[in-house]
Amino acid sequence: MSARFVTRTDGPPELPSAEDVAEPVIAGGWWPDIDPAQAREAHRFRDQKTVTPARLRAALIHGILTAGADLEPWRAEQAAAGHARLGDVPAPAIDGTSRLVLLYRDAVALYAKARIIERYRDFDTTGAGDRAIDALEGAPETLRRDALHAIRDLKGRTRTLVELI
Repeated sequence: MSARFVTRTDGPPELPSAEDVAEPVIAGGWWPDIDPAQAREAHRFRDQKTVTPARLRAALIHGILTAGADLEPWRAEQAAAGHARLGDVPAPAIDGTSRLVLLYRDAVALYAKARIIERYRDFDTTGAGDRAIDALEGAPETLRRDALHAIRDLKGRTRTLVELI
């Protein structure tokens, strides 16, 4: 009796697309909801095998929490001024969306991407993965800086803080 091996010709099963499984992340009412598919495309969360929809969602929730903590005093001021949500705060619209909403979405996605990059080593510790991480070593700090810039822009504050010694 000879052994027979059956090989698969169709490859591994495909993961569902982000658009198929990703519902918006609800940011709490005052803040705009975050669309994972939009964040994935805009901030290049392309590898769905590593950055699965569930991992992206968790990272976006972290981004909402982090940005929200940075912005809470500002949000309270705006709510006290009678603005029911971020989109109601007077600001120019860019491509039909409030500048402030765009900055908030950017800050959330940048915080999310920084978190994912920091945890990437957990998913791929091969030599190639280590080299890829080495190339991204400064990226989380840069992403967090960019998120803080978006938050400062949203608040209408300068990006540089200088102290005299």
